[in-house]
Amino acid sequence: MTPAFTLRRCLTATLLAGGLLAPVLGHAEARWAPPGGSASAGLNFRVIIPPVLQVLENRPAPRLQAEGAGAWLGQQRLVVVSNLRQGFCAHLRGSVGTDTAGWTLRALPSTGVLTERVADGWRVCTLRAGRHQLELEHRFQTGGVEPVWPVSTDITAL
Repeated sequence: MTPAFTLRRCLTATLLAGGLLAPVLGHAEARWAPPGGSASAGLNFRVIIPPVLQVLENRPAPRLQAEGAGAWLGQQRLVVVSNLRQGFCAHLRGSVGTDTAGWTLRALPSTGVLTERVADGWRVCTLRAGRHQLELEHRFQTGGVEPVWPVSTDITAL
C-alpha cells in the first residue's frame, strides 16, 4: 500500500465515523413520544419597535399677509409622524430680536392639540401617537413693517 492510499483511507474512516456520530449527538435533546401521544413546544418572541418622531413637513408661508394697523398673518403647515404613545410638543420660538408680545397662535384642527403660551413663544402638543397634520395660524403685531418669518420650530418627544 502506498502512503497516499493509507492517508486517504484514514480520512475516509474518520469522516464516516464523524458522520455516524453526528446523529447520536443530536439525540441528546430528543425524546421518544409514545404512539397516540401529543407533542408541544413553546416559542417566545420579543418584538422591539424603536421610537419614531419624524417631521415630514414644516412649511411656513412664503410671505406674511398684511391685516392693517401693523398686524400680519402667516400660515404654517406642520406634519409630524410619531409612534410615541404620549405624543410630542413643538416649541415655536420667536427669532432673535422679535417682539413676541403681540403674537397669537391658533392651531387647526384644535381637537387633540394643546396650545400654550410660553415665555419666548408658544408650545403646541399632541398627546397621542399617529400622523398629525397641523395648520398653524400666526398673527403678529409689528408696528407696520413686514417681518421676515419670525418663528423657529423645535420638536420634543414626550
